[in-house]
Amino acid sequence: MPHNRLDLNLLHVFDTIYREGSLTRAAGALYLTQPAVSHALARLREHFGDRLFIRQGNRMVATPMARRFAESMRPGLSQIQSAINQFHAFDPGIQHKTYSLALRDVLESTFLPPLMMQLDDYPDIRIASQRVARRNMETQLAAGKLDFAVDVLLPVSDRTAHERLRKDQLVVIARRGHPIAERGLTMENYLKAEHVLVSSRAEGPGIEDFELSRLGGQRRIRLRCQHYYAASRVVENTDLLLTMPEAYARLLAERAGIRIHPAPAELPGIDVHLYWHRPYDREPALIWFRGQLHKVAGGSYSAD
Repeated sequence: MPHNRLDLNLLHVFDTIYREGSLTRAAGALYLTQPAVSHALARLREHFGDRLFIRQGNRMVATPMARRFAESMRPGLSQIQSAINQFHAFDPGIQHKTYSLALRDVLESTFLPPLMMQLDDYPDIRIASQRVARRNMETQLAAGKLDFAVDVLLPVSDRTAHERLRKDQLVVIARRGHPIAERGLTMENYLKAEHVLVSSRAEGPGIEDFELSRLGGQRRIRLRCQHYYAASRVVENTDLLLTMPEAYARLLAERAGIRIHPAPAELPGIDVHLYWHRPYDREPALIWFRGQLHKVAGGSYSAD
């Protein structure tokens, strides 16, 4: 490397470009002009003797060296940033911020509409929702590529903090006029019916099947598919039943010829948790946004 010392401000610029994937967005987040960010990137490239970021379409993609450097320097930079943040309040009314969320498709449908309505008074707050494989969630949170993830209760390490956002009750949907409406949905006729199982995995039971197995029951799965929307269209025109979270079922029922029935009492609800990287616990911008997510989820929240 041509130089042994590197300005700490350049590290902050590097980290922001890495997280935002764009010089324009990085400039907005840093309150700098784009030429100033481009100049800082040129100094970084000279220091490392590497391009660091390569333009691919609208994104600046990190080179292998940039990824290695980001992984090695992020823990130290995070500690410095966390210490600084404790002395600076976050004002969403005047500050620019893009929050990166990992949401699965069902949670996107139920979280994003009320979240964006709630953020209507903060035009400089932006949301980037993406699907992240569960095995990569902690790595992405630690790397700063994700601010939060929302998912079911998962096994995580001590470096990842989490708290319950809400409990999703399970319901059963059936077509209008389905015989189940007259007989009532008991565990007996629930097990006699044929079902749709929605899962992103190619095999294995659904959440409700674990509890059924514990109770000594087993469903008759006629169709396995990847998305609740597709499953609801099947249910609308057949006698198959679909067991799913209530919040999303109510969204589907607004536009489909289906009826919602309470699940047999023995089936449990699903705990939905919020995950973040533990060293960022006291960062004001993230504390504020955790509060927004709790409001959307319908719960109370205190940063204390």
